[in-house]
Amino acid sequence: MSTMSVSKISHASYVTPDLARLSEYYQQVLGLSLVEEEAGRVYLGSTMDHDPEPGVADQFTFLDPKGTRIQIFHATPPSDRRFATQGIVPNKLGHVAFHVEDVVAMTDFYCNVLGFRVSDWLERQFSFLRCGPDHHTVNFIGSGEIRHDHTAYELRDWSHMQAACDYLSRNNIRLLWGPGRHGIGHNLFTYHRNPDGLITELYAELDRMSDETLGYFEPRPWHPDSPQRPKTWQMSPRLVNLWREEFPPEEMLKV
Repeated sequence: MSTMSVSKISHASYVTPDLARLSEYYQQVLGLSLVEEEAGRVYLGSTMDHDPEPGVADQFTFLDPKGTRIQIFHATPPSDRRFATQGIVPNKLGHVAFHVEDVVAMTDFYCNVLGFRVSDWLERQFSFLRCGPDHHTVNFIGSGEIRHDHTAYELRDWSHMQAACDYLSRNNIRLLWGPGRHGIGHNLFTYHRNPDGLITELYAELDRMSDETLGYFEPRPWHPDSPQRPKTWQMSPRLVNLWREEFPPEEMLKV
């Protein structure tokens, strides 16, 4: 089998027991735009990216080894929608993270079949993979389970994150974790749950590998080595949050 060359993540699909409630959250709180609505389905998109469903006539669909439906298609034209005037309004869908039974096998599949590249490992239990310049587009956590961990949306900068935290507070949505700064990827982060209980991460300042031929991520003053190259990190409290000696709260580990 030849390797594909996926260049970006386009969208994520979710099944919900309350479509109206979840749609309201993503539009009024997160600030996504309504693209189209039909019986039992709502299509939403960020302002900077075009949502492929609907809008893509031809796509190749298959299941990855953990059973997630993957859709491969050619890039669509940029969105012509106006910026949303309500909600957090992220730049884009940034990455998705999953718990898997065999993290090495899943990582190998995404690299050897879909053309992803390894950015970093946390020991041999957590892989960070990219398909574009962003440090990671998918994460796999070798917990022995198969389930969603979190979906992440990119914000512009620290001021956007501050405004997002205020907006969540005004809408009675409490933070699970953060604000903080991760060690791997070095991004600012906050986490909260959507109405169905799934974890949403809002992040900014994620490391980027702008030139693949150079083989290292952009220099940052807090990198432990220079240049920062893909490597295997050892677990420590400071690794998951550079600002405090803490691991994620137990509530984030619940299904």
